[in-house]
Amino acid sequence: MKRSQFLLALASFSIVGGSFFLRRNFSSIRQPKVITDTSRYKEIRNQLWSDNDQIKHFPNEIPTDAKDVHIAYSPESQGSSFFQIRLKQQPEKIEKLLSQYRSSAKHKYRGGNTNDHINQPNGVPTTFFYTSDSHTESFPPSYEILVLNTEDKGRPGFKWNHGNSYGVAINTFASEIVYWSEKW
Repeated sequence: MKRSQFLLALASFSIVGGSFFLRRNFSSIRQPKVITDTSRYKEIRNQLWSDNDQIKHFPNEIPTDAKDVHIAYSPESQGSSFFQIRLKQQPEKIEKLLSQYRSSAKHKYRGGNTNDHINQPNGVPTTFFYTSDSHTESFPPSYEILVLNTEDKGRPGFKWNHGNSYGVAINTFASEIVYWSEKW
């Protein structure tokens, strides 16, 4: 191989390789990283989430008796963001929370995800199961999804194009609660 052919091949490889890394960097900029580090919970709740009304039902801090704690926070990107914390607590505490949130819920669902819920008669958007142990997007039927509030910020003809919703998902069998808030 001649020197000029070698340099041409090297330059071609550099351009292709460089464009791959640039594309990868730009695509990761468009898709914010989901934060799952539970040690950042207070920071997210108190500083990073932009609307305190949407997370006032979240615990101020992770309860000391909580077990199997998982969080998922996606920083706002192009108007969309979500925040969830899932934790196990004593069955009596979960039953008490279920009773409290059932009485104030505006909408109630059994299992599923936001796509299932919005497509029901008088349905509203909810959330996906971001804190699941598996890659499933839906809550199993053992979860009761209680919507505490929703706000449609879409324009006529584009219902729910923009908005927010928040609430809890409770599984009494697993003694688990998921606090959630979603903006789009």
